[in-house]
Amino acid sequence: MDSPQILQFVDRAVWAKTGKHLNNLQRGIIAGILKRQRYADVAETYDYSSQHVKKASHELLQMLSEVFGEQVKKSNLESVLERHINQTITTLGNNNTFKDSNKISYINNCPYPSTPTPDKSQPETADLQEQNKNPTKIETIDKLRQFGLSDKQIAEALDIPLELVKHVDLEE
Repeated sequence: MDSPQILQFVDRAVWAKTGKHLNNLQRGIIAGILKRQRYADVAETYDYSSQHVKKASHELLQMLSEVFGEQVKKSNLESVLERHINQTITTLGNNNTFKDSNKISYINNCPYPSTPTPDKSQPETADLQEQNKNPTKIETIDKLRQFGLSDKQIAEALDIPLELVKHVDLEE
């Protein structure tokens, strides 16, 4: 999962708990921590003093501690986010409709996202079309996309054909 997807996840979690979105500086602080930047580097990027960024970071980490229900520090932010993203994915997939929902067990924090190869080996059948009408699956696929998962990752997590996941996008 790359930085914009992680920031989107954090923003949604903060919104759900506080009713407020992350501001640009907060997003920059999170991205900077994940890239192991110094506060001075983030301050320079956003045209603030290092002290202001350090104070804003402290307040942000306190807020994230409340949002995620565990102490969040600069040194453990990445592992806390990884744990909560994986927990969300597993929770979404633990619906009785799906089996083997915990196939996604890590987050790839690589700066170079992989490009999925289309799977042309599975033709769309009437059975796939019928499966696609299940509103729970459609909602779950949409939710997983909001968390930044690729269609291929969603298909693996939900143990459904890739073409089914792609077809959900076409119907909307």
